[in-house]
Amino acid sequence: MKQNLILKIYREKTVKKINQKIKLLGVYCKYNTIDLLNIRLLISIFIFFLTIVVSKYGFFLAPLYTVIFYYLSEYLVLDYKIKRRGKKLEKEALFFFEVLALTLESGRNLKGALDLTCSNIDNEISAEFQKTLDEIKLGKSLTESLEDMKQRIPSETINNTILNITQSTIFGNSIIDSLYNQIDYLREKQLLDIRAQIAKLPTKISAISVIFFVPLVLLLILAPVLINFINS
Repeated sequence: MKQNLILKIYREKTVKKINQKIKLLGVYCKYNTIDLLNIRLLISIFIFFLTIVVSKYGFFLAPLYTVIFYYLSEYLVLDYKIKRRGKKLEKEALFFFEVLALTLESGRNLKGALDLTCSNIDNEISAEFQKTLDEIKLGKSLTESLEDMKQRIPSETINNTILNITQSTIFGNSIIDSLYNQIDYLREKQLLDIRAQIAKLPTKISAISVIFFVPLVLLLILAPVLINFINS
């Protein structure tokens, strides 16, 4: 009954979308889909009526402020964090997969290699793989658990690596060769990201100069003229 009531308030498509985004925030995220939607709805209603009461042009501004908050809150609470998490996981993935490949080379099977790697690395991607191992202990197959893990990872690069691992276990291909190919790709991608950030530095410096230094220089140049004008 509660579920039917919720679906009357929110579209099923909206609930699924928010739920998927919450999953992408990982195992440490404590958000609840319905609570998040309810809080956003209540605050939106509050902003709407507060704007009407406080502002002279409330009837025009209230819908605008409400819509801005409605979409901006989703971006700040979910989308922005998902984007940052994806970049963080990609940085962690390079070291994790390198250790995993070395562990596989020692002769362990994939499950044993994952277990040993997770027990020796303490970061977020390790926690995601540990959750996958916990699901295997509860009865899921390795393939199913890895597929479920892809829904919690906001990085196409890492998901491609998981896909390659899954296909290697199904078709009997070399997991180690596949991992090293993905490691090389991750390393190259990080190098390209660093180069892109370096390339943006002149633009950022120019923007800072325009905002801060140019007005200061103009003030120093025009100060004598302004003082003479005031004194006269």
